[in-house]
Amino acid sequence: MLTTLAMLMGLSAAAGPMIAQAGGGEVDVELVLAVDTSRSMDYEEVRIQREGYVAALKHREFIDAVKTGLIGKIAISYFEWAGDVVPDSVIDWQVIENEQDAIDFANKVEARPINSQRRTSISAAIVQGATMLVANSYRGTRQVIDVSGDGPNNAGNPVVPARDKAVEAGLIVNGLAIMLRPSGAQGGLDKYYADCVIGGPGSFVLPVHKIEDFAVAVRRKLVMEISSLTPPATMQKTAGTQPATDCMVGEKQWQDLFDR
Repeated sequence: MLTTLAMLMGLSAAAGPMIAQAGGGEVDVELVLAVDTSRSMDYEEVRIQREGYVAALKHREFIDAVKTGLIGKIAISYFEWAGDVVPDSVIDWQVIENEQDAIDFANKVEARPINSQRRTSISAAIVQGATMLVANSYRGTRQVIDVSGDGPNNAGNPVVPARDKAVEAGLIVNGLAIMLRPSGAQGGLDKYYADCVIGGPGSFVLPVHKIEDFAVAVRRKLVMEISSLTPPATMQKTAGTQPATDCMVGEKQWQDLFDR
């Protein structure tokens, strides 16, 4: 499967950090957290975003969701991205089965240095997440790439082909649209994510309008992903009910900066 997906997505050794196969066994969900650290967010916003993930991973609601699964454990990993995958940001796969497992993983996330990078490549994040999912030796009922971001794709390959190839491989892509500032995406960043980023059975996008709401939003999204809950209609893919979003809007905005 890894070879097939690599061919479909045009992966190469330079596509992003690869990780060795580790662990293994059956889990309810294989979940990759792909976290945006682009410079469109200031240091304070990146810090609060980090704290939101740490708090969500340690919260009782998250741990209870893990325990109530059919198998009662998940496999989780983490990386940060901007114009590409941030070097040395990958936190390798870990099984979470109890509170201490969750705390240990959250502590690894918390220990990461807070850095930001230029540009926004959602496509690179999806390719990295897909590669990590198919390279591990776990067997999950669902394989999910959890992408957070505060703007449209403007670097690397277009996002739609990357999303479509991931979905064709049986993966689910969910989104957390960070809408603290205008993104330039017509209809809002949540609609851009709905039309251009998310995909797969039950996929959804959850918007965040205030930074103080981030921790609750992350926890809510993790619980839904782990529990396979059906998201509200307002959070699901809306393509076909509204005019299609221009999925190249970020690339066009970036080009406009050079054409002025």
